[in-house]
Amino acid sequence: MTRLRGIPPGILLIRSIRGKDWSLKTYRYLILLVTFIAYTAYHASRKPSSIVKSVLDPLPINDSNNVLPWPIGDMFLKSTINDTNSPRSDEQGWDPFNGKDGTSKLGEIDVAFLSFYSLGMYVAGHLGDTLDLRLFLTTGMIGSGIFVGLFGMGYFWDVHRFGYFLAMQMFAGLFQATGWPSVVAVIGNWFGKRRRGLIMGIWNAHTSVGNISGSLLAASVLDYGWGWSFILPGAFIVAAGILVYLFLAAYPEDVGFPYPSDSSPNARGTIRDDSMWDEGTSNDEEAPVPRISSVNRKGVGLVGACFIPGVIPFALCLFFSKLVAYTFLFWLPFYLSQTEIGGERMSVKSAGNLSTLFDVGGIVGGILAGYISDKLKARATTAASFMYAAIPSMLLYRSYGSISKTINIILMIIAGLFVNGPYALITTAVSADLGTHSSLKGDSRALATVTAIIDGTGSIGAALGPLLTGFLSTKGWDAVFAMLMIGACIAGLLLSRLVCSELTDITTSNSPRGMNNVRVQGDFVSAAPLSQSLLREGSR
Repeated sequence: MTRLRGIPPGILLIRSIRGKDWSLKTYRYLILLVTFIAYTAYHASRKPSSIVKSVLDPLPINDSNNVLPWPIGDMFLKSTINDTNSPRSDEQGWDPFNGKDGTSKLGEIDVAFLSFYSLGMYVAGHLGDTLDLRLFLTTGMIGSGIFVGLFGMGYFWDVHRFGYFLAMQMFAGLFQATGWPSVVAVIGNWFGKRRRGLIMGIWNAHTSVGNISGSLLAASVLDYGWGWSFILPGAFIVAAGILVYLFLAAYPEDVGFPYPSDSSPNARGTIRDDSMWDEGTSNDEEAPVPRISSVNRKGVGLVGACFIPGVIPFALCLFFSKLVAYTFLFWLPFYLSQTEIGGERMSVKSAGNLSTLFDVGGIVGGILAGYISDKLKARATTAASFMYAAIPSMLLYRSYGSISKTINIILMIIAGLFVNGPYALITTAVSADLGTHSSLKGDSRALATVTAIIDGTGSIGAALGPLLTGFLSTKGWDAVFAMLMIGACIAGLLLSRLVCSELTDITTSNSPRGMNNVRVQGDFVSAAPLSQSLLREGSR
């Protein structure tokens, strides 16, 4: 009998209580839910630094104490930056971030986090394909929570050494690197390619939900001291890590189900992808399914994964896409607190709350990009189109966002839609497509490794963006937005060859002659211009 990885204890407990197993459909819903919560917690734990920037390095603003609720009670309350009732006075900032080089130091701790995050990503991806993903993810989440909390403890321990905060961000970045390769690999293990763009587009809303919840959590306790803004999100990710340990079945085989057919074409006993949302059968109630061990499949090396067609172009595109997205992630609340909107400036708490609307646009953008790419069967074309559209949206936001709060919100949501749309598409559906590429054969497991290469390269750009912003913001915010627009343009251009290949394939498949080559599977017709274009790109 083939040995399986350990079944999560929470699932074992529920099995014993119910007296029978869940169906395949139920397991898939559970996987979507647990991984969604897991990465929501990851992103929530990254937001505190952006919320407290203006507390650590305050700038004098309008001293008016007039109260003007807009537009929903006190959510975006107009007030001064020093309106908190903290038990300790933070009006002069927090040494060492309140000096002349305070803004640069804030940028340095961001780049410390993201640099170690990107470097750790390459290692984490390979480990994720060789170790138990459930235990690996749990360890990363608990470690992340500890170091995020320790950063906040600097407030209560009265720490003023820059090296302490730098070290906490470095270690937090290393542990955070375990998250993305692991959750994408788990989703790829459980779901085939049919409707993957839409499913992962909806699922990828965890990024924006995490940003929103992290902002709200951090802002909600800011009145009690900025340290709590780190401790609360840190506790959240630790709790989510425990949930992962109890309920995440990282591989279908480990609970008795075979591997999705189109992700592992040579695996025996595979399940058809067109049964994705069918009820399926429970493996203890119907005919027995093959018991295939997840430890029997071997991982693909880092170098080998780089030669999968399409990996390098998408990785380089994500470098610039994440540069743009993470600059907004880390600096948007700071930008809002320093910019007059409708002739007024807002408090740190209000700026943090308002910045969450950028991620509301990101949720819509991720779902829309996934749906369009599924319909067109053209991932590169969709990603490039969104990146080009992000350029005028950012220009409009910078030029007209200060007119009024209403215009600021509308333009912010539109910018979030186009900035986060391609970022979400590449890090989810594209990574999963390439990690289950036909060139891998059926016995290779490369999902986490491919995801790590793409997202790790992107994370280098994510580190560079906030670092450059720390310096460019001292020259003026126009310089920052110019950098972001240039980055978006380059991201789109890097996919030009893949876009041309996809458009050629779409034109060919729509012609009478090309229709003869369309493959019919079951009750639906499937064409694969993405795979064809990637193979063509690789052959060049």
